[in-house]
Amino acid sequence: MAMDTSVVVSIIAVASGVIVASLSYHLTKMKEREADWRKYKYEQYKEFTVALSGTVGSDSTDEGQRTYAKACNTLNLIGTKGVLDALRAFRDETGPSNPQKSLVKHDALFSRLIWEIRKDLKIPGTPKPDKLSACLWCSGTTGTPKK
Repeated sequence: MAMDTSVVVSIIAVASGVIVASLSYHLTKMKEREADWRKYKYEQYKEFTVALSGTVGSDSTDEGQRTYAKACNTLNLIGTKGVLDALRAFRDETGPSNPQKSLVKHDALFSRLIWEIRKDLKIPGTPKPDKLSACLWCSGTTGTPKK
């Protein structure tokens, strides 16, 4: 039995509409999940940099060191291989087991770490690795109240 051409066209149109709607929904959900993941990673990286601030110069405290270690460990869950490699190199340079610390090497490794984080987060305007110069600041306070 031959189907009427208009019926066949209608069936194809409805099927195409369902396929397009399903594909659109799927792609939208994928983009939402990706945005949520990037936001979560940003929050983790932000916590890391805040924790790192508790280890700089006169701002360094035992609690700050513990918080920083925890933040570094958390990055193992979300960081890319590039971030984790840069973090390890930075920690090896700045850790207590390195008796020959170098400020130049510290700054270069920290810049690389920040670049890897920015790359992972796909932050627009991130310069090339050799053009990014990141640094850490200390509040300059000693924690002792002034009289």
